[in-house]
Amino acid sequence: MLFIMLKTYFRLLSFAKPLSRYTIPYFFFAALHALFNTFNYAMIIPILNAMFSADGGFNFTPVYSITTIEFNQEGFNTILSFIYTHVFGESFEQVKFLGLLGGVTVGMNLLSNLFRYAAAMTVEKLRINTVQRMRDEMFSHVINMNVGYFSEQRKGDIMSKITQDVMVVQFCITNTLQVAFRDPFLIIGYLALMIGISWQLSLFAVIFLPIVGLVIGNIVKRLRHPAKRGQERMGDMVSVLDESLSGMKIVKGYNAAGFITDKFKKINADLSRLLISMARRQQLASPMSEFLGITAVAVILVFGGTLVGEGYVTGAGFIAFIAAFSQITRPLRSFIDQFANINQGVAAGERIFTIIDAESSVKDSEDAVEFEGLKESIELRNVDFSYDGERKVIDDVSIKIRKGETIALVGASGGGKSTLSELIPRFYDVTRGDVLFDGVPVSRYKQESLRQKMSIVSQETVLFNDTIEGNILMGRPTATHDEVVEASKVANAHTFITESPEGYDTNIGDRGTKLSGGQRQRLSIARAVLKNPEILILDEATSALDTESEKLVQGALTNLLHGRTSIVIAHRLSTIYNADRIYVIDNGRIAEQGTHQELLDKGGIYAHLIEMQSFT
Repeated sequence: MLFIMLKTYFRLLSFAKPLSRYTIPYFFFAALHALFNTFNYAMIIPILNAMFSADGGFNFTPVYSITTIEFNQEGFNTILSFIYTHVFGESFEQVKFLGLLGGVTVGMNLLSNLFRYAAAMTVEKLRINTVQRMRDEMFSHVINMNVGYFSEQRKGDIMSKITQDVMVVQFCITNTLQVAFRDPFLIIGYLALMIGISWQLSLFAVIFLPIVGLVIGNIVKRLRHPAKRGQERMGDMVSVLDESLSGMKIVKGYNAAGFITDKFKKINADLSRLLISMARRQQLASPMSEFLGITAVAVILVFGGTLVGEGYVTGAGFIAFIAAFSQITRPLRSFIDQFANINQGVAAGERIFTIIDAESSVKDSEDAVEFEGLKESIELRNVDFSYDGERKVIDDVSIKIRKGETIALVGASGGGKSTLSELIPRFYDVTRGDVLFDGVPVSRYKQESLRQKMSIVSQETVLFNDTIEGNILMGRPTATHDEVVEASKVANAHTFITESPEGYDTNIGDRGTKLSGGQRQRLSIARAVLKNPEILILDEATSALDTESEKLVQGALTNLLHGRTSIVIAHRLSTIYNADRIYVIDNGRIAEQGTHQELLDKGGIYAHLIEMQSFT
């Protein structure tokens, strides 16, 4: 278990590379802060010695005394006499010396805080840069995972890891510098001062401080398990929140607000219990160490008082020792608290690495080449596919699509049509058989170059919270405004866009909620038109639309299909009459194939589907 924790911890530190960029300056800043901070307390001794003379241990006698002043002429004369005597008279050297000591103390404190600030800023730069690097790597890794990964993971859990868990981990990394340098330097500085004053009292402190560490360490090591559970429940809560907000119409439509609210409250209550459990342990560390520290001071007062009485320690030295000992508990307490934070960070780090260590099941081979474009045909040859390795979704399917042809896939829902289309852009790898482009297996091409030649228009239109033009430009970010307008005209979208409040600069809201279904679909088609792909996949592109919207979208699709190699999936068979070939997919197999008229003449599944839709 310890080995796994250390491995995770050092992997987290790798995000701070080059670590020397931060550790070297922090080392000097922390050392100088500790040095000048310790001098602040060492100055107590000469200041007290300058102000008081010791006579018999505890009997401190002032070098001068101020007489009681009456508010009259005699009192005024006394004040003038006091100022003359003590500023310009015989005690002038003492005042000058005290002023020097005060100035040195202020200077030491100023330098201590300047180096403290410099150290803190070094840590902040480390924290911010590390978090940026970590989130960049996590998001890049997630965005490059194959499509199947997201069907197995909860989106809310992924979001929680990239947001919440990274926030926990950042302090694990930055606290490393404090544990390694700042707190140890302060502890060493105070110990050196204490030993210089009295080794007997210091010996007691050295024996006592480890006891404090053991007590607090026992509290800290119990934090890791609830910290991990808390981060998991945070992922659950973000997941429920995301699903609820995304599906608000369904929640309202089914009067499920109470059900969703109860679910959220249950997870939130469980998370709160875990956080309270963590806080109870974490917050106990500081009061416990402070209580033990005060107890030690009380014992030192008795033991140290005896040493002062016997002349082993001066009165000024004893007061400075008490001050230094009371301060040493602060870096010690901080040192222990940082370990608690590191412990929580390691727990969050384990969740983060579940994302970073996840491997895509669809990878480019080392000798993969660029796909330059389709020359002859796309072929699915004896293809089998299964999501779970057990149940076949596609069973021995063979299809050949020549360049420029349009083929259609029809059949009952769940028959495997969409899955077949997703094998062509290599969203998944086949279980058996081959997907060939011009006779070359699809795995020999780089995925990015392959998809660069394709566009997909699906039933579920995916738009982003951006302007209309911003969404269309996803097809080709370098396109000009005129090209965007031309693509919109081809997609029958230009008219409604110009009627929008701000035209092409109109924000369409989260997932395009400000637009109708037909408008969203036409924007999706405009995006595909702008990309100008060689290969086009249309997956139920009109199935969710009303009659008027379907006509507009169908007109846009006709424009889009012209001159391209196309795979069309449709429930509304009126959209595929002109396809070069139609394949009827039934339970993952090709049940029938042919042109529209040929399939009608057979009187099979396709003819039955046409008859049902005509009746409807």
